[in-house]
Amino acid sequence: MPLLDVRDLSVVFGRGPRTVTAVDGVSFTVEPGQTVGLVGESGCGKSVTSLAIMGLLPRRGNTVTGQVLFDDTDLLQLRPHELRDWRGRDIGMIFQDPLSSLNPVIPLGVQVAEVLERHQGRTRQAALREARGLLEAVGIPDPQRRLKEYPHQLSGGMRQRALIAIALACKPRLLIADEPTTALDVTIQAQILTLLKELVDDSGTALVMITHDLGVVAGLCDTVNVLYAGKVVERAYRHHLFAEPRHPYTDGLLQSVPRLDAGRGGRLHQIRGSVSDNIPWSEGCAFAPRCDRVIDDCIGSVVPLEPGVRGGALRCTNPVPLEVPA
Repeated sequence: MPLLDVRDLSVVFGRGPRTVTAVDGVSFTVEPGQTVGLVGESGCGKSVTSLAIMGLLPRRGNTVTGQVLFDDTDLLQLRPHELRDWRGRDIGMIFQDPLSSLNPVIPLGVQVAEVLERHQGRTRQAALREARGLLEAVGIPDPQRRLKEYPHQLSGGMRQRALIAIALACKPRLLIADEPTTALDVTIQAQILTLLKELVDDSGTALVMITHDLGVVAGLCDTVNVLYAGKVVERAYRHHLFAEPRHPYTDGLLQSVPRLDAGRGGRLHQIRGSVSDNIPWSEGCAFAPRCDRVIDDCIGSVVPLEPGVRGGALRCTNPVPLEVPA
């Protein structure tokens, strides 16, 4: 049985005729110890999906439907005080911007310790001692001194490590990482990804990695869900996705990544248009206005997500053909 089972999750912002569907029937599962990726351009619904799972969307101005089953408990049906018992203890989250996620007027040690006090009943002194060990475990130098410092006194990499320490304080069974390396330089990105991989391998924690960086996916994820305009357009195991992308959007993303073995002076492939150039999913494929493989059948009827080869899934009328070995 999967640890997390997201079924037909939809998030609609606004009321009446002026609404925006940010997440449109997203479904995926996460097994214990598995790393699952949610990949796509900015605005495809990745972060909103994670916030809906965690129950962190604003209470007003949006409508969330579907099911989010964690150990057969539907998180969407829990009351706010009940959901707070799950967050931090069983499900941890690493947010995208550590500077805005940490409280600027509270010392770092107190912010790490309060998770242990809230969910494990530690005293303040015991929690601070354990917080020191957590900061040391995530690679923050001189953790005893850092406990008394404020977020603005830390570098970007240290703040991100502090968020990881907070998320892992209670040894959650599921960790959601929302683009944890976006604002970091390449060296620090590699360190953070290595740290996440080691922590997941050592603790057996399941990980949902939300990113637009295909390099992160290649080095970390087991299964990948590619999102476009709020829907999953392709699902595949990591190696199969990189070797044989079937959806034109996935293929375009992979071709746009610079390659070290490419000849000098060549132009990078680009996906024409922008995210706003789409049509409603009820009228066809939302990617059709930007797609190089568009045909008449792509427009006019709903394109379903159908089982693909090798255990994957695909939402496309005219997919990229598989290469036939000579």
